[in-house]
Amino acid sequence: METLRIIRRYIVPSRTLARYMVRMQLGRFFGILIGLTAILQLLVLMAVSDEIMAADGASWVSLVSFVSMRAPQLISQFTPFAALLASLLTLATLNQHSEVVIMKASGLSAHRILLPLGIASAIIGIAHFTFNETVVVKANAELEYWEAHDYAVDLPPNEGLAGRVWLKEGNSIVLVEAVSRIRNRVVLDKVSLFERDDTGRLTGMVRADFGWYQDGKWTLHEVRKFDPQSHVLTINATQDWNIPTRPERFLALTIKPDHVSFPSLWFSMKELEKDGLPTDRLMASFLHKIAGPASTFLMPLLAAVAAFGVTRAGNLAIRIVFGMALGFSFFVADNFMRAMGEFGVAPPFLAAWAPFLLFLLLGYSVIFYTEEGQPKFKSKRKGATE
Repeated sequence: METLRIIRRYIVPSRTLARYMVRMQLGRFFGILIGLTAILQLLVLMAVSDEIMAADGASWVSLVSFVSMRAPQLISQFTPFAALLASLLTLATLNQHSEVVIMKASGLSAHRILLPLGIASAIIGIAHFTFNETVVVKANAELEYWEAHDYAVDLPPNEGLAGRVWLKEGNSIVLVEAVSRIRNRVVLDKVSLFERDDTGRLTGMVRADFGWYQDGKWTLHEVRKFDPQSHVLTINATQDWNIPTRPERFLALTIKPDHVSFPSLWFSMKELEKDGLPTDRLMASFLHKIAGPASTFLMPLLAAVAAFGVTRAGNLAIRIVFGMALGFSFFVADNFMRAMGEFGVAPPFLAAWAPFLLFLLLGYSVIFYTEEGQPKFKSKRKGATE
């Protein structure tokens, strides 16, 4: 216990100082985040309020429902940005009141001064990840479902409806307009089959209103089959569909990373891997679910330029602008690499973590230059020998 106490004192030399800085950081963070969310929510609501109220039976309840679904997205999207502004404001305040000078005079290094802000950022990052997995994914799915139905009032609950799926099975190409799970049954809506021979020539087209998996086999309902050779259209009430594709594969193919939780996305990737299908796009989103909230841990490091550096190196306003430029550069790089990962251009790990690692090194480089890299001059008397 004594050893742990010594280590704790070395890392966090003063609990009072740590609590003081953590409270400053968290207070400014929540104030900035609430203000940003309120302003942006108001702007979004003004842009779409006419569409919402155009639905039959729409009232103020519809506007409240939209706010309840859209606000979590805005909170999640701007949490790292609010953490950056809070870090800049906190460090600039400490610098302006000469509190950083006092800390350095007491023997604290730049890393130990930033540590309390790192603790606050870690708290924000963990809360951000939890909020995404419990609230945001559900809000994303519900809002997209509602928007797809033109903000209709009294819309039936979303039963896990997923979008269009293209699938190649043998010589046939399958198009499913929507996939949904009703209780324990997976239902395919508006199924289209394009049957081909070994040379790729079209031999038949089949359309069904819906199909489902039962007793180990697929069954199509309200089937219409067209033969291109004889131009004969055949209509059947039901038809067995001999396809080896499991229901889990259809669900995995329609997965949207922003609409499912961390474990659900992992299991969907495993289902696709069983069928030998590529999962790089989903893996990039999977890793970004961790890298996104973790980016808040970088914000004090990128904002450190507002606290450190000798006075003659530039005034405080210029250093704050430089810190904001670093933060915005990170957000641009992060969004760019995320898009590259979703398109399959960049490897999943690099798409998720390359901006984080790059700006981690950049932030440390800035601290080293401003704190450790400044040349130290010794006063020399006139006439003293070298």
